[in-house]
Amino acid sequence: MRRIHELLQKGDPSHVAITDHDGVDYTYADLSRLVEDMAARLSGYGIRPGDRVMLLSENSVTYLAATLALGRLDAWTLLANARLTAAEVDRLAQVADIRCTIYTPEVSSAARGHAARMGGISLGRLDCGELLVSPLRDAVPEPVEEGPGQTAILIYTSGTVGEPKGVMLSHGNLLFTAQTSSTLRRISDGDVTLALLPGTHIFGLTSVFLAALSKGSRIIAMPRFDADTVLECLREDVTILPAVPQVFAALLRRLSELGVERLEHRRLRYIYAGGAPLDLGIKQRVERVFGLPLHNGYGQTEASPGIATTRIESPRSDTSVGLAAPGTEVRVHDPNEHGVGELWVRGPNVMKGYYRNPEATRTTLTGDGFLRTGDLARQDPDGAIHIVGRLKELIVHSGFNVYPPEVEAVLSLHPAVSLSAVVGRARDGDEDVIAFVTTQSEVTEAELRNWLRERLAPYKVPARIVIADAVPQAVTGKILKSKLLDHFRDQLEQKE
Repeated sequence: MRRIHELLQKGDPSHVAITDHDGVDYTYADLSRLVEDMAARLSGYGIRPGDRVMLLSENSVTYLAATLALGRLDAWTLLANARLTAAEVDRLAQVADIRCTIYTPEVSSAARGHAARMGGISLGRLDCGELLVSPLRDAVPEPVEEGPGQTAILIYTSGTVGEPKGVMLSHGNLLFTAQTSSTLRRISDGDVTLALLPGTHIFGLTSVFLAALSKGSRIIAMPRFDADTVLECLREDVTILPAVPQVFAALLRRLSELGVERLEHRRLRYIYAGGAPLDLGIKQRVERVFGLPLHNGYGQTEASPGIATTRIESPRSDTSVGLAAPGTEVRVHDPNEHGVGELWVRGPNVMKGYYRNPEATRTTLTGDGFLRTGDLARQDPDGAIHIVGRLKELIVHSGFNVYPPEVEAVLSLHPAVSLSAVVGRARDGDEDVIAFVTTQSEVTEAELRNWLRERLAPYKVPARIVIADAVPQAVTGKILKSKLLDHFRDQLEQKE
């Protein structure tokens, strides 16, 4: 198997492959025809092998069909959440030199808004709705590889301000992770996976959508999280629920509001947390309320994303992320006296590199193929991995990645701001985005928040912006981010 659309051959043609946001079922035969039709229309419109095509979407059949259709054409899919702002979308289009954009209008008002702004053109109606695209742009196609090394997906991981880094993931990367995930979860054609993780995130694409297809099973597409709808699905047909810890925390809160101490479910057999650190308290409460082990895992976009996961046959009582994925190799590099060092990984899951950024690629990938994750870890004698800290500053807020340099860059553009620093603060199983600024003229927190709202997606806007006379700094002038929350604790608590 050399292309991701070939996963559709795994399913019984008469078996339901995906249930769309509106409740309409599409069999494997339906989805295969839809992918073929969409690929033909996109090719006729002018999409060529090696073109980068932005898919501005939310979870739906259109999203999945477009991803597979572009792969069939040997084009690259640039995955982007439809909730990005116009400035963010335009920046991605520029740095990736895209040929055009595809939208998911039926399922996303945000996507419709972008289409209207960008002069969307209809290529006609498909079974799943309108095929809406932007006008073609002049772009130079990339070379095509015949084997599974052909790039399938492009995801930008360091935001759209400053110097974004586009992770190039091959068909082989995606197929490896899909197969590995489905095998570890023991997925069969009788399983039903609830796809509430954004498909524009690598976790949602490979570990949810493609993993389900690789075993001929069924997916339920959920464009936006709604606790009551999720609970209804869990009480009915769903057997597998992958989610970020924040989603499980939200479900626990909703069940508490409903006075439910134990969730009644008919077929649910496997629940899994990933995408952010798992708090032990949340894990224990979830297991008590759901009556199932909450499995845990760890990954990065650069690793497609699976690096480690706990095993069904040996659930854990701690928050270890389990053993390395089969077929991969992990190494704790340069450990200290406590066995803690940077986690490195090598295997078929590791990216090809960063698009048009050889310097960043050389910094992240070693000469012998290891990915430097930037995360600190230790290993038990049995190989179980514990993530103990992050060298990187990534914040995961409500399941979405927020990169502090991106928010800081936008804050610094405000004429009143002289210095800015953004950090994450753990709260109720989630991470809040907190900003600290010093100013050179009068400005209010509300004004700064409005400034950010106009330029960033809502989930990137800080919950709090502390305006200070000074922030902790080293003699070099570098802001000491590790001291900010403690230094301003009283001010943060007073306002709350």
